Amino acid sequence: MIVVDTNVIGYLFLSSGQSLFAERALKMDSQWAAPLIWRSELRNVLALYMRKNIIKLEHAQRIMDSALDLLRGREYEVSSYDVLSLASESGCSAYDCEFIAVAHELKVSLLTSDKQLLQKFPEATISLSDFCE
Repeated sequence: MIVVDTNVIGYLFLSSGQSLFAERALKMDSQWAAPLIWRSELRNVLALYMRKNIIKLEHAQRIMDSALDLLRGREYEVSSYDVLSLASESGCSAYDCEFIAVAHELKVSLLTSDKQLLQKFPEATISLSDFCE
C-alpha cells in the first residue's frame, strides 16, 4: 500500500507528462490510499478542466467514478491535531499535511511530485519519478 496525493491521482486520469509515471506506479502498487480530502481536490481539478472546455461534465463524472473505485476502502479521516502539528512544523498547507498524516498513520510512503513535500518530509515521501525507476 502507498499513499498518493491528488496530483498523482489526476495524472492517472488526465493526460499529462506525468501520466506514464502514474500508470507505472499503479502497476507497481495498486493499493493506493489517501485522506478523504482527495475527493474535493480532484473535483476542483475536474471543474477547472470543465471551465477551460478541456473535458465535459460527463467525462469529469466518469473520471471521478473511476477514481472513487480505485480508492474504495482506502480513504482515511485524519486527526486535526496531527495535520495542524505537521503544518506548524513544516510550513506546508494543511491540505498537503493530510496526505503526510495518512502516510504516517499507515506507516507507508506518500507518492508525490510536490517539491515542498519532498523537501520537508523526506522520510515520509517518495517522488513519482523515483518510485517508477
